[in-house]
Amino acid sequence: MNRNISRRAFPALAFGLAATTLALPLEAGASIPGNGASAPDFTLPTLGGSNLSLSQYRGQVVLINFWATWCGPCRQEMPLLDAMYRKYKGMGFTLIGVNVEPDSKAAAKFLESVPVSFPVAFDTDSKVSKLYQVQGMPSSVIVDRKGSTRVLHKGYRPGDENTYLDHVRTLIRE
Repeated sequence: MNRNISRRAFPALAFGLAATTLALPLEAGASIPGNGASAPDFTLPTLGGSNLSLSQYRGQVVLINFWATWCGPCRQEMPLLDAMYRKYKGMGFTLIGVNVEPDSKAAAKFLESVPVSFPVAFDTDSKVSKLYQVQGMPSSVIVDRKGSTRVLHKGYRPGDENTYLDHVRTLIRE
């Protein structure tokens, strides 16, 4: 094999492996640092122009989904998240979509073609993403009724919504 080819291919291979690793979910029940610690509160603007705070959902199980329009798995899971929200919102569950792009125009346009019924907020300066130590898209954090962080799920593969549902159902029953 030509050494120049392997040297050129290595960075691409390394990047591909790193991207694959970020897209893989953690094991079911894997926790973010500080599992059981209070979830950091935040206030962000929403698509409708109002502000949304995590604290306004205290007493509910909350799934915070960090996403971006350039993320294929994010786009794939969005309708599934909406179905989950619609099914469980009456049982003390809510879902907050947090778009992480610096310009929210792409997200607003995407949501015109793939509308969702859950609230969507915009983290244009990545402050909330940093609070939750988000390192890849999509990432979902599940917060219990007491406001404690319980689960971090990185990436999305078909079927991962069942893992979300297992956690949500368990926390709704607590």
